[in-house]
Amino acid sequence: MGELSSPAKVKEILSRYHFRTKKTLGQNFLIDGNIIEKIVQTAGVSDNDMVVEIGPGIGVLTSTLAQKAQRVLAVEIDKKLQPILEETLAPYDNVDVVFADAMETNFDRLVYNKSSGRFGAGADSYKLVANLPYYITTPLIMHMLTNKFNLNTLVIMVQKEVGMRMAASPGSKDYGALTVAVQYYTDAEIAFKVPKTVFYPRPEVDSVVVKLRTRRTPPVQVKDENLLFQVVRAAFGKRRKTLLNALAGSGIDLNKKQWTDLLKGLEIDPKRRGETLSMKEFASIANELYNTITA
Repeated sequence: MGELSSPAKVKEILSRYHFRTKKTLGQNFLIDGNIIEKIVQTAGVSDNDMVVEIGPGIGVLTSTLAQKAQRVLAVEIDKKLQPILEETLAPYDNVDVVFADAMETNFDRLVYNKSSGRFGAGADSYKLVANLPYYITTPLIMHMLTNKFNLNTLVIMVQKEVGMRMAASPGSKDYGALTVAVQYYTDAEIAFKVPKTVFYPRPEVDSVVVKLRTRRTPPVQVKDENLLFQVVRAAFGKRRKTLLNALAGSGIDLNKKQWTDLLKGLEIDPKRRGETLSMKEFASIANELYNTITA
């Protein structure tokens, strides 16, 4: 059926099926075979791998994954793509397409059920490789990480701005709550940049491919993960505020004097701003807060 990743082929398929892309679903399809190959290489996909893809679109990336992986499980929210995917993925007997909302999907259960028990919770881990829809990137990543699905690697194409935040360092303009959350669960790196010219339709922004390797244990030990992320969100909620004012106004049940004493006891200057704190410092605040409110 020709080179699926070529612009002409993508446009021909969409036209033949009278399919109109939906901006609300972030439907921007890759039309560059070199980028697709780089994504698959970055993920290190081999014939032993189970790979999950979110948002296969018309199957451009899916078909390349199917040529490399043992099995591919693609989760697509738009059922209008079903006849297209039935055509484009017809040559591959190792692909399952499931029409579901990824935000409501238990991926371990889905993978386990689709692979006769070989993969999933309590068995082999799997990889996520996806061109994520921009409109839902952050909540989708957090869904994958906070549920602690049995993933070993996530290779995801995201909006450049979001990708830079994932891999940022303390004190940089990109460093924020997403940075701390992603780096708590994974080792994050920017694999390569992707120009907007390799998509159809063309988005308004450039993208990056980010590689996330899930951690067996977090880089810091905390007594309550939810409390850690509550502190992190509070610290970044008002970036122009000092750490003391941001925490004191967060709704956490400590008054300003208690926050001052807590921070000074940890030798953290209350006048600092959230973006200057390391993950270790956030963990120390969360642990001391836990001690205070459970005493």
